[in-house]
Parts: sequence; C-alpha cells; structure tokens
Amino acid sequence: MGLIGLLVAFLMMVVELPNPKKLQSSEYPESSRIYDRNGLLLYEIYADKRRSPVKIDQVPKYLKEATVAIEDANFYHHIGFDIKGIGRAIYRTLFRKRIEGGSTLTQQLVKNALLTPEKTISRKVKEAFLTLATEIIYSKEQILEMYLNQTPYGGTMWGVEAAANGLFNKTVDKLDLAESAMIAGLPGSPTRYSPFAYPEVAKKRQALVLKRMVEEKYITAEQAREAENEELKYFVSRVGIEAPHFVFYVKEQLIEKYGIKKVNEGGLKVITTLDLTIEQMAEKIVEEELAKLSKLRVSNGAVLITKPDTGEILAMVGSKDYFANDIDGKFNVTTALRQPGSSIKPFNYALGIETGKVTAASVFYDGPTCFESVGQKNYCPTNYGGNYFGIQTLRNSLASSLNIPAVKMLKINGLETFVASAAAMGITTLTNPDNYGLSLTLGGGEVTMMDMATAFGTIANAGVKQNLITIRETTGKGSEKLEEYGFIPGERKLSRETAFIISQILSDDNARAMVFGRGSMLNIKGHPEVAVKTGTTNDMRDNWTIGYTPDLVVATWVGNNNNTKMGGLVSGTTGAAPIWNKIMTKILADKPIRKVGKPDGVKTAVVCNLTGMLVPEEGCESHQEYFKEGFEPKTRVSLTRNVLIDKDTGQIVKEGEEKTNVEWQNHPVVEDVTGALVCLDCPKIENGNGN
Repeated sequence: MGLIGLLVAFLMMVVELPNPKKLQSSEYPESSRIYDRNGLLLYEIYADKRRSPVKIDQVPKYLKEATVAIEDANFYHHIGFDIKGIGRAIYRTLFRKRIEGGSTLTQQLVKNALLTPEKTISRKVKEAFLTLATEIIYSKEQILEMYLNQTPYGGTMWGVEAAANGLFNKTVDKLDLAESAMIAGLPGSPTRYSPFAYPEVAKKRQALVLKRMVEEKYITAEQAREAENEELKYFVSRVGIEAPHFVFYVKEQLIEKYGIKKVNEGGLKVITTLDLTIEQMAEKIVEEELAKLSKLRVSNGAVLITKPDTGEILAMVGSKDYFANDIDGKFNVTTALRQPGSSIKPFNYALGIETGKVTAASVFYDGPTCFESVGQKNYCPTNYGGNYFGIQTLRNSLASSLNIPAVKMLKINGLETFVASAAAMGITTLTNPDNYGLSLTLGGGEVTMMDMATAFGTIANAGVKQNLITIRETTGKGSEKLEEYGFIPGERKLSRETAFIISQILSDDNARAMVFGRGSMLNIKGHPEVAVKTGTTNDMRDNWTIGYTPDLVVATWVGNNNNTKMGGLVSGTTGAAPIWNKIMTKILADKPIRKVGKPDGVKTAVVCNLTGMLVPEEGCESHQEYFKEGFEPKTRVSLTRNVLIDKDTGQIVKEGEEKTNVEWQNHPVVEDVTGALVCLDCPKIENGNGN
C-alpha cells in the first residue's frame, strides 16, 4: 500500500469516516406525496433512485467531455483537489462565513456516494481524506465512471443513464452533443437547472457548458452554435400526475427547502393551496379556446388563479398542455418573462391618485402627441387602431386603455417613482429605471404572470400585498409537522381609498364602452362589480386579460412561446378575454361576491366632464366621481376664457412662441393635466402637438 496509503488509512480511522454497517439500517426510503387543498392526490414522488449503472465506454465522448469541462477542467491533471477552488472556499468560509468549495469530480463523488450534503467543517475534513484515498485507489477513468453513475441529475434520476431516460426517453449511448451538454449542466444544481421547472435557466446553463467545451478545445465554436440552436425534445410520462406545472413548481420549492434526499425518500405529505376542481376546469377552457385561435397563429395559453386576501394559488395552467411537444408544453408561462402591454396601466394611475398628482376626474387630452427624450428621438406613441378621443377623464382613459393619457401620467409620476411603486406592489422584474422609457406604461418592460397576479391582488385586497404561496402544510414521517401555513397579514402598499377608486374604474362598463363597447367579454353576467384590465403588446406577441374580485384574481394570457407574432387579434376582448370570462363566470356562478364598502376616506362630487372640477355656471355635461378625502374639487372653472390666437392658423399661441398676426379671443378652452391648453372649437390640426 505504501507509506501514503498507510497514513491515509490511519487518518480515516481517526476522523471516524462512515461505517459500512450503516447499510443495514432500518431507515428505508419512503415516497413523498403532493395533495391539493382538499386532500386529492396530485403527484407521488417515488422514493427509489432511478439508477442504471453503465460502463464508461457506453457513455458518449461528448458527455464525458462536457462533464469535465463544466465541473472540473483540470480533472486529469490533479490528485483530487483544485488549489484555486480550495483558496476560494477558504476565503468564503473565513470572511463570508459561508462554507462552500470549488469541488472536483472526485470530491463530488465522495460527497454524493459516501457522505451527507451538510456543510460543516468536519464533513469537509472527511471529504478531503476520502478524496485522496479515492485518487490513490482508482484510475481517472474509474473515478469518472463512478461519478457519472452516482451523481444526482434531478428528482429520482441518479446517474447519466437515468438522466438520459428521464429527460429524453433514450439510452445514454444515443445522446448527441446538445443533449449531452444539457445533462452535464444539471449536477451543478439539479433544482435550479431543471429544464422542466426552469427551461430558460436550463438553456443558459447548456450554453455555458458548450462554451466551456470550446474553451477546452473539445469542440469547435460552430459545433457549439449548432448544438445550442438544436430544439430538444423532452420526455415526461403522463401517468400519475395532476396539475403538472404546479406540481413541479412545488417540488422544486420543497427541494430548495429540504434537499433532494428528504423530498425523494423522506415520506413527506404536502397539502398545497391548489384546488384541483378549479385547475381542471381552467385547463379544459384553455384547451377549448385555443382550438378556436389556431388559425390566428396563437399556439399557447396560460392561466393563474389566486386568492388576493391570502396569496394562495388555486390554479396554475402553465401552458395548453404540459405534455405537448409542438409548443414545448413544459414551459411554464406563469413564471416566464413576457411583456404586459396595457395591463400594467392601473399601477401607473394608482400611483398618480395615491400621491395626489391626479384624481379620477382629472382630464387628459388624447390626441397625437410627441414626448421629448434627452439624447434620443422624440417618443410619439399612438393609440390602438390609430383612433383618438380628445378630452377624456382619467376614468375613461384607464377604463378604455388610451395610450396617450397613460404616457402623460407616467411623465408626471416619473420613471423612478413608478418603478419603485410597482416593485412595492409585487412586480419584481422592473428594477433599474434607467433601463426604460415612457413606453414602460404601455408594457415596454418584462414581467411575470406571478408578479402581475400579486400586484393586481394588492389592489383587490384593498391595498395590502400578500405574497403568493403554494403550500399549506408539510408533514414528515410519523406525522411530524414540518411546516404549517399560518396566515401572516401582508403589508399595506396602497391606501384603501386609492385601491377602491381603481377597482371602481376597472369595473365601469360605461367608462370602457367607447373602445370596447357595452356588454363585452370584459363583463361577467350578474356580477357588474368584477374589475378587469386587458393588455396587448403593439407587436402582437402577448395578449392578456387580468380581472379580480375581493376574493379572486384570474390572470390569463395567450401568445406563442417563441415570441412570434399572433395574427387576427383586433382588440383586448379577443384572445385571452374569452378564457378569462369563462373561468370567472364558472367560478362565480351562483355565488355572491363579497361586498367592499366605500371607505370613509372616499368622498363623492359631481364634476364637469371637460374640466374635472365642479360644474361651471354656464353648465357642462357632468358625472359623479369618487375622490380621496382632501382632493375633492373646490372650484368651478369656466370653459370660456380669453386666449391669444394665431389669426393665420386659428390656434392658441403657446407661451414663448413669437407670432405677429395674433389677437385675443374668447374660446371654450380646457387645460389638461400637463398644463396644455386645448381649444374646443378651434380648427383641428394634425401637427402632432395636440393643440
């Protein structure tokens, strides 16, 4: 054995390395089960490790090279330890109080096969001795073979043969370069890089593996590009699983919290928030409605249903069919980044009302308008369909989803303030305001459906934000209570008054009639109090409808996973809206909606439609409006005023303009929220400035 071997053997005994007699332990693995909120079984996580050992010569060259490239580039040149990795681990342990290391393949093999995953000093010492012993006893090829057979690749997949079968339904020797790179990237974090739970992250991990293979000169850059562009066909068995997008989302949360071993073998009983009856109903409606849209180049749809007062997820339909291959059905749209279109507008107007910059009666001029942008070309948005509606209240502007008023509102609020406000209400993906322009209020930033449900839920819950949750109770072996959901009140992010006013606007069928018509798909029969907002991106890639009651948020989306344009969708009431309408109608059938009374801090006043102020002496078409206390209008503004008119054009002369042929005239004039004067009877012009 030699002096070194004897020394290692002695040290192994001193540090009390694992005793082989533990193999006779009575602690047998037990499967874990995930249930819906009513105790219906959704999925059983098998306790046994799916492992089929293979010889090293059965493993494709690409998979061996990919594994070495991403996990341990110096594998063939060290004796079990990476000096740079050790240095990094020591630094993080001493100065960041975080025990971790740059483990080699040999170290990972020892940890997975012989030790527990705990991060302690004593385990690292044991790992070091066992690593050195392994390098002395076995050849590099033997170590690599054992690593490839005994490493976890996610879920119950242990070893590359199980991974090849579980991901691609083929034996390991049939894997190509693209598939090999995807599998090789999994051991780094089987949860985070799972192509079933996080396909976008998994794809980026695959790209990194290919890049490392190029750097190590295993493949060419051209081979890497071809492999990265290859469309992978994943395999998932349909047997024994309900609500698959939700189940795998929950499973990954459990693994993050308890570790793979406890989830796979610990006999957990998990009661979730999901209502299987609602889930199955939503799945059926998505499938039926998408069949009607197939000729319009719409291939996928998604639904998320939550309880705003608790944050519980009742249904998560991540695609039209988790098992569909034509659209990569496993892709979970509810957690993916998409542009929200106009569905983000309520948060912009809510900020303006909350800060007192505007009221629901404030007037905006909706006409061709350009906005200056420092160092860039002027931003000149248009309304959907190219139509403009002149002077409109905030109520009509939001309910009918007019673009020009929304951009003016964002300019008044300021990008930085809006991004901070949206984040506070639950939209986590909008972070740096420098990354956006005024188009942000028209959906120019990317969001997730999960975040949108949280933010709309904040308004529905009278301004209190509740984070979304998926698990109500987790029990271990022997009925050991590991976790029990106890309601924790969320934080107030919006005043009751503002939340009430926004909800009242979004449920006003009259206010949205000029664009959507009365009695559209945005109305739920027998429930006029349901609030709703649509959103369609200008490039026709995303179509949303999100609506709510005090007890329910239903978010729906249609589009294409690959971001290709849809065709034929002509308004916010097609596409996602019929799905939303049918789901909301079925859930609310024969059920009264919990009434939320007008907060004491909300007052009413009759105001002029053209000024947002009290009705002037000469009269004006009017309506009753809601106001936060202290912001009710106190004055009457006459529509007729003396203004300086350019006699050549008949238009109001703007302050600072030098004109010679001018005179003072009396005209009916309105001032919108930006301070711009709009002449109601002057000749119409189409010069883009709106006056």
